[in-house]
Amino acid sequence: MTDAEWAAVRPLLPVPAWLQGRDGRPEGYCHRQLLDAIRYLVAGGIS
Repeated sequence: MTDAEWAAVRPLLPVPAWLQGRDGRPEGYCHRQLLDAIRYLVAGGIS
């Protein structure tokens, strides 16, 4: 995912509760890496 694509997608993702001052744990994975993985699977298919 290019930086331009990420800049367009990032505002559409929900803000984690822990960043808003509410309870919760920080995520274990980067949203950008998760989206890259999903795009990889969609583009190549699952064999």
